Amino acid sequence: MRGYTLRESGRFALAVLGALLMAVAISVLPHAHSAARPGILALALVHKLGAYLQLDFGDSVISGLGAGHELAARGPTTLTLVLFGGAIAFAVGVPVGLIFGGGPLRRATAPLIQIAAAAPVFCAGLALAYVAQNIFHLPVNVGGADVLRALFLPALTVGLAGAASVQLALRRAAAECQGLPFRAGLRGLGLSQGEIDRTYVMPLVLGGLFESLGEVMLSLLSAAVVAEWVFDCKGVADLFVQSVALGDWNIAALILFVFALAVLLADFAGKLLARALTGGEPGR
Repeated sequence: MRGYTLRESGRFALAVLGALLMAVAISVLPHAHSAARPGILALALVHKLGAYLQLDFGDSVISGLGAGHELAARGPTTLTLVLFGGAIAFAVGVPVGLIFGGGPLRRATAPLIQIAAAAPVFCAGLALAYVAQNIFHLPVNVGGADVLRALFLPALTVGLAGAASVQLALRRAAAECQGLPFRAGLRGLGLSQGEIDRTYVMPLVLGGLFESLGEVMLSLLSAAVVAEWVFDCKGVADLFVQSVALGDWNIAALILFVFALAVLLADFAGKLLARALTGGEPGR
């Protein structure tokens, strides 16, 4: 376990370095046309990298405020969406993935589940807004007075998108476990199918879910971008869309780095959890 942890830590550190260099390049390269010589551009990249290492992320060209300040001001909204959406994702996706993840039921329901999972997040958000406003007569944009009510529909949108990713990871892991040779051997030793599934198969299936935590986090963050735009939430994801549209590359680069770091952390932690649960390297 120690050797595996060290290897994954090294990969995680290299991935974070790559994300940092990507953010530096995004914040500098749009201004490359103003550099008369390649050496000036290289100097700008080195200077920007040093500033990032000192937690100086530059200023917003729109508001004039520091990029870190802008991110901190909008961060709680997106963090709330991702946390509540993640809770919904696992509360919905785990039962669905386990119930429909194996046997004849998996084959029978696969087309319907694939159709539901493939529905664009934008369409899901609009559908929730329509149902809330026209059937339950609930306001879509509550405003800042009631934070929980204001974020309920966006969080539900994010959660449903995350649930699709969770159940897909579970169903994929369950499908891989269907043909494992030890199942027949354990049946021959007198163990029931339920005992085999609970004791030997379930850890492998949950390990497959943990291994896909980075994928789940990416789904949650991608859905947050759409949900904040549809429901007019002033969060980090909405700020990212605005910064790209208006060419505010200091803000866009910092947000991309933070999102990449969140995905990398989830992937790193998930692999370690999967290793601890299954006793072997994920995917083996």
